[in-house]
Amino acid sequence: MQIFHHITSLRQELTSLRQQGKRVGFVPTMGNLHNAHLALVKQAQEHADVVVASIFVNRLQFGLNEDWDKYPRTLEADIEKLRSVGCDYLFCPDEQEIYPNGMDTQTRVIVPTMANILCGASRPGHFEGVTTVVAKLFNIVQPDMAIFGLKDYQQLAIIRRMAQDLCMPVEIIEGEIVRESDGLAMSSRNGYLSPDERPRVNCLYRSLKQIAERVQNGERNFPALESDAKRQIEAAGFRPDYVTISNSKTLEPAAHDDGQITVLGAMYTQSARLIDNVSLRLDDER
Repeated sequence: MQIFHHITSLRQELTSLRQQGKRVGFVPTMGNLHNAHLALVKQAQEHADVVVASIFVNRLQFGLNEDWDKYPRTLEADIEKLRSVGCDYLFCPDEQEIYPNGMDTQTRVIVPTMANILCGASRPGHFEGVTTVVAKLFNIVQPDMAIFGLKDYQQLAIIRRMAQDLCMPVEIIEGEIVRESDGLAMSSRNGYLSPDERPRVNCLYRSLKQIAERVQNGERNFPALESDAKRQIEAAGFRPDYVTISNSKTLEPAAHDDGQITVLGAMYTQSARLIDNVSLRLDDER
């Protein structure tokens, strides 16, 4: 695996590959890699001739009181993990390389729909930071396709919309959620959980899955289902941020006749904020 720290040298390498007709896949990350990240790399290998991963802890997407300073930096371990699955290239720039003119005057990319609800309501400016850095990374790598995990469902939907609106020639592919044996979605922030919390945090997934099953079985009182899930989360000792039954494409509150629905939820533990989602299709039943 070749490692690049600078835009110019990475572009030179990838330009040569594209001239050879190679299809380039891209997996952007913030590092602290786990099996879910590696699954995205393996999936990219199925769609592309060469795979580029990036590691950049993007300060622009962290709020004032969030965990940018303590976000785990595990570069050496991450490199070994990427090598173990045969990743071809790693791009790990520093902040000066990505934001040479400083972040205060950085041109921003904003998706006006979907960005200020759900996680966006709890983390103002977060998705503006995400879309700005992803747009920059797309311009740097110029991939044919990029893979984003379904665990961050809202992020995936927003990036798809950004790529569509800005006519970016990159195919956005979703990677399935990778879960622990008890159902907890793998996340870098799971490392913040205390030994006391860890056995209980799968309540988020269980509550969302239960909503999906009840909707699949014909229940349509969505506010009541959302309230039930929040009570389950509270009973487990955590504070729900939101639980919502949404249209899978727009993320607006689902209508009773929507054919594709995603149940999304977020909750706070003592030291982490966890998110998850479950999707279902009802249009196949008609």
